[in-house]
Amino acid sequence: MDFHCIRSWTLKVFFLFGVVQIVLGSPSALHARSGMVQYNRDIRPILNDHCFACHGPDENKRAAELRLDIREAALGKQAIVPGKPEQSVILQRILSTDENEVMPPPASHKSLTESQKEMIRAWIAEGAEYQGHWAYVAPVKPELPQVRNPGWVRNPIDRFVLSELERRGIEPSPEADLRTLVRRVALDLTGLPPSPQEVDRVLADPSADRYENYVDELLGRQEWGEHRGRYWLDYARYADTHGIHFDNYREMWSYRQWVIRAFNRNLPFDQFTLEQLAGDLIPEASLDQRIASGFNRCNITTNEGGAISEEYQVLYTRDRVETTSLVWLGLTMGCAVCHDHKFDPIRQRDFYQMAAFFNNTTQNAMDGNIKDTPPIVPVPMEEDRERFNAIDGLIAQAKQAVESRRVESRGAFDAFLSNASDRDALVQLALPAQESLAIHLPLMGSDSKTLEWHLAGQKQVLDLGGEAALSPGHLSPSAWQVKSGLYPTFEAGDIERDEAFTISMWVKLGADNQGGSLLARMDDGSKFRGWDVWLENGNVGTHIIHQWPENALKVVSQQRLTASRWQHVTISYDGSSKAQGVKIYVDGKSVGLNIASDNLNQTIRTAVPMRLGSRHATAPTVDAKLQDVRMYRRVLSLEELQIVGQLPRRQYLASKSERSAEEIEELFAWYLESRDGEYSRLTQAERQLSDEKGAILKRGTIAHVMNEKNEMAKAWLLTRGDYDKRADEVAPATPAVLHAWDEQLPKNRLGLAKWLLDEKNPLTARVTVNRFWQEVFGNGIVFSAGDFGVTGQLPTHPELLDYLAISFREDGWDVKNFFRTVVTSSTYRQSASASNEKLSSDPTNKWLARGPRFRMDAEMIRDSALWASGLLVQKIGGPSVRPYQPPGVWEAVAMPGSNTRDYVVDQGEGLYRRSMYTFLKRSAPPPSMEVFNATAREVCMVRRERTNTPLQALVTMNDTQFVEAARVLAQKAIQSNPDGSDPVARLQWIAARVLSRPLRGEELGVLQGSFSEIFGHYQADVQGAKELLSVGATRSPEEIDASELASWTMTVNILMNLDEAITK
Repeated sequence: MDFHCIRSWTLKVFFLFGVVQIVLGSPSALHARSGMVQYNRDIRPILNDHCFACHGPDENKRAAELRLDIREAALGKQAIVPGKPEQSVILQRILSTDENEVMPPPASHKSLTESQKEMIRAWIAEGAEYQGHWAYVAPVKPELPQVRNPGWVRNPIDRFVLSELERRGIEPSPEADLRTLVRRVALDLTGLPPSPQEVDRVLADPSADRYENYVDELLGRQEWGEHRGRYWLDYARYADTHGIHFDNYREMWSYRQWVIRAFNRNLPFDQFTLEQLAGDLIPEASLDQRIASGFNRCNITTNEGGAISEEYQVLYTRDRVETTSLVWLGLTMGCAVCHDHKFDPIRQRDFYQMAAFFNNTTQNAMDGNIKDTPPIVPVPMEEDRERFNAIDGLIAQAKQAVESRRVESRGAFDAFLSNASDRDALVQLALPAQESLAIHLPLMGSDSKTLEWHLAGQKQVLDLGGEAALSPGHLSPSAWQVKSGLYPTFEAGDIERDEAFTISMWVKLGADNQGGSLLARMDDGSKFRGWDVWLENGNVGTHIIHQWPENALKVVSQQRLTASRWQHVTISYDGSSKAQGVKIYVDGKSVGLNIASDNLNQTIRTAVPMRLGSRHATAPTVDAKLQDVRMYRRVLSLEELQIVGQLPRRQYLASKSERSAEEIEELFAWYLESRDGEYSRLTQAERQLSDEKGAILKRGTIAHVMNEKNEMAKAWLLTRGDYDKRADEVAPATPAVLHAWDEQLPKNRLGLAKWLLDEKNPLTARVTVNRFWQEVFGNGIVFSAGDFGVTGQLPTHPELLDYLAISFREDGWDVKNFFRTVVTSSTYRQSASASNEKLSSDPTNKWLARGPRFRMDAEMIRDSALWASGLLVQKIGGPSVRPYQPPGVWEAVAMPGSNTRDYVVDQGEGLYRRSMYTFLKRSAPPPSMEVFNATAREVCMVRRERTNTPLQALVTMNDTQFVEAARVLAQKAIQSNPDGSDPVARLQWIAARVLSRPLRGEELGVLQGSFSEIFGHYQADVQGAKELLSVGATRSPEEIDASELASWTMTVNILMNLDEAITK
């Protein structure tokens, strides 16, 4: 499909709506300040960038034994002489023109500007006062500042913002119109635009608090939890694959569902923290709390050949320390893996003491390339939760009833066992399916030189021509043992590929038995034509062959037989010539199968006889004991094959005059099952409950959880971070620079979580509210959301940050209340329009003199297009889905055996779910979202990049999802005004869904002109119109003219590509 023809139409509209905007301006050279030079604000950033690498916290890199980050150390070396800049060595070296003396040295490729040099001179002259780093000092709730315009203030946020604006002589912007606010707040709280009906309803509401009521409505919607959860999944590095090597599927979506539910039920953030960091350690932890602990199972894992378990265990622990410190402390502790942090007072020892909290999990370092690497827990579907929570208790009651009946029935069984006629009745019971029994080899071992067998019900005796090996039997005193060189043959088992059969036998393998044929009618010399019962590495299976390997079936059990134990093996085949027609049972239970070959379409008949213990000439088995070999000419039912497996053994035990205690208990079990009706009823009730539980688990999912070892594992400080270079043993502890550990806390992850939430912790509340602020305003009060350390940026409104942090904690860590406070403030409700003066003085809106306006995230852009078209499926939770994606993206990066090599596009609702449910393969994230800066979630990400590139426009103009959304919205617009008499009405109908506002006169004129031009194009190219309308899985209505629908599709596409449509 060629969209070049619409370039001119698109550009006209883009320029009209202000997509292209160039803003020139630069920040002032010096930080605006009043009064004295401040160390934190003015001096520390200079020293951080130019000095601390060699004269800071890292003692291994410290030069000239000079430390400048601590005042006493700097003064002691005369580097700084307070009040006397000319006597201060630091200033002398900074001002020197001698390349051997000047600092920073030329080799560092760093130099100070004249204004920076002057700043240092002024600071020393004023006394060279140091300040502790603001973020390491616990916040104190400030007094609300006085402002000159209190009428502008709606809540405390506004006092702090307005106070700063007034100090700087900046006027706040007027309040945005209500229509704009409705769209903005809907996007901020749910990630979706408001419906036209919502907009109209709020606008028509006469009440004074109509906006606040709408905010409360949005906070109560399920979409709130999805939108907040989507941000959190970036922080938690959630994805659907392991991330390395095979990058196979990992079933993690129950954690995502927990996050959504936690936000929707407004789980207090302190509890939200406890459950994610230590849900498994909470006393009597609920299933949900254990699921929450999956936060620390979201990291990348591997099963790559040659990978060293100890090394990856260290890497996983490192990831958990870095993630926890970034999310809750806003610190870059990963910089202390190999050495002391070069800028923050975090020692290498601090890092490994923190790592000791995460070093005690039972998780294996190798993930096995499977979806459910332990430790895991089963998770039922939401609708099954109540029943699942009750069913274990019901099963326990049922088991108790069964056991009580067992005790009650013991006397009746003893009477049965002593009654000869009762025992004889059991011995004389007939087996089922006798009419289809083709051959029976009892192999009871009464004579070592002959072998009794039955063909079509007729007894035969075979002279072995040698002496068989006999051993204790399972169904008789002696059993027949396969002996080298003695493989008897029988004229039986002549079947064709379209004939069904069942073969059963009792087998006892020796410890060394790994393979060979137990029973076969197979001609080795004729490309193995025929069939066999086969052992392969202890797994039982069958070949059904015309010619090996090109025309054959081969099926082998996934379960190995247990050596030195009698087991009943059954193989059935339905005559379909398909591998799926083969079933294998061990002790009456179906086992999983591996299909090695599945291509049979010609005869399997062969002239060679059936042979016991070998094929015709090859593949003998050794050290195998066999009894009761049967071949039936049909597929036996499960009930029939269970009787065939059990009854001969019980008949044998009943006929014995002396029995061991174990044999008596075996008979008692049979008696209860077959002759005690009440016991059967009770066991059936128990079985039904167990089956119901199994069904619940089967349709449910699993959760990857944390689980502690019984004994605390040792932890070590690692030299240079190398897993095999252990230095000192360390115990769990937190960074010394922060508040002290409460000795009442346990030294585990639960204690760590409580330490993070302690009111003395200066960081957790600040870091959290700063990220929430960033989600709404685009930037946090601290722009460097992932670095509250000394190299991070200073808060623009430090008192506001502290006020919000302490209020958040005092309000019970109430997330919804925090967002409600933010979005109902006058600060938030300002117009986002900005004069050239405001743009030049504050291009990033640092001082909050206007409302938030920035490009929406990738997920919001896609979701908004789907929502506008009506295609969005607003279903909450569930497994990840696979919407449209260009072919070959996964294959290009996948290993041949990876189960995420082939991307199979979903059908139906999977194409139209919210983007947070899109399957995320770490090595190949969804390309249309990656273009809009969505991350691969290989590591914790607390702030996405935000870019504006031509490639993004190509996605929204050409990607299948967006083209289909435009076409569906266009056809609905046509159906809303079917006679086409009012194109303006159609345009307004579309704009209400895409822009949440009516179009203005000039805009309507341009769009109508563009539509006419496009319509003329498609009238001349009907085939091109049809090709456009064929994009996507939904079908366009045949009753709508193709040229008209194509033209309206392109018109909608233009509107969807406006900056206004993808900006909140």
